[in-house]
Amino acid sequence: MAVGHADAKVIDLHAHVVLEDAFGLAGPHGPELARTEDGVPYFRIGSYRMQPMDYRGTIFMDVEKRLERMREAGIDLQLLSPNPLTMFHRIEAEHAIRFCRAHNDAMAELVARHPDHLLGGIALPMQDVPAAIAELDRSVKQLGLVAACTGTDYPVTLDAPELDDFYAALVDLDVPLFLHPASTGGAGGPDDARLGRFDFTLLLGYAYEETLATATLIFGGVLDRHPRLDVCVSHGGGAMPFLIERFEGMSRFRAWAPESVKEHGFAGMLKRLWFDAHVDGAAAVEMLVETVGRERLVYGTNFGGWDAPKQADALAAELTPNARRLMRLDRSA
Repeated sequence: MAVGHADAKVIDLHAHVVLEDAFGLAGPHGPELARTEDGVPYFRIGSYRMQPMDYRGTIFMDVEKRLERMREAGIDLQLLSPNPLTMFHRIEAEHAIRFCRAHNDAMAELVARHPDHLLGGIALPMQDVPAAIAELDRSVKQLGLVAACTGTDYPVTLDAPELDDFYAALVDLDVPLFLHPASTGGAGGPDDARLGRFDFTLLLGYAYEETLATATLIFGGVLDRHPRLDVCVSHGGGAMPFLIERFEGMSRFRAWAPESVKEHGFAGMLKRLWFDAHVDGAAAVEMLVETVGRERLVYGTNFGGWDAPKQADALAAELTPNARRLMRLDRSA
């Protein structure tokens, strides 16, 4: 553990990075930064283009600008995770494996240059579970990365038996899993074409994925089979605070509800997960706190994004002990 971690008063666990060393290593899926014939910059992932988009010269690719902006925002320590556009869980396994290895190598090199301020998240090829476990093991033991960071939509559901070895590996390695929706549905556009308009992928698609992921982990018995597993879901679990009473009510009488939910209630099981508190507006924060309690919330910013706060607030510092616990920052080095 870097010495500076002990002094961190504000820890941001929701911050993405774009690593050029991994460009072009997902085969035909890129990723690629380029320009149209008219000079409009775009970021390409497979057949999908996000434009205008140029990450160069921004905090996503310029670490000095990131550190300067962190200082301005009052953030002492930040967990870097892959760009959601590049969570390649549904492309060919060979391409995903190559991309993830290169991304993790570049991530380790970046955080090693700034160990007092940056922590590194791990990209994983979840379409090949044994390969994902191997890369998780390598990234923790050899590269010193500290958390698995994946999308919410794997080729199998989050409660599939095929993932039990992966969850067991997370527990054995004593690292948390951060779930954040991918932005595009993979290497193409959104799975639901209607989300391709008006930024609906960001405005609605993320909340749908986060809510579904949260419910699947609970109803699918993942927390029962892996009681020591720590999973953190982005953006407060999507719409879960608003829908909690529906989930609670339905699970009281449905036969498919696991015994743990019948015993502790859906709301009780919800408090075994973690959530980043990056939600919009005071009312949303209040509802999230009321639903899951402060002890399972960590501070997140979507640093550099359109919805990132300009300054860390009082809640940020209040949640720092939770971040230290989730990230195992106080364990012996």
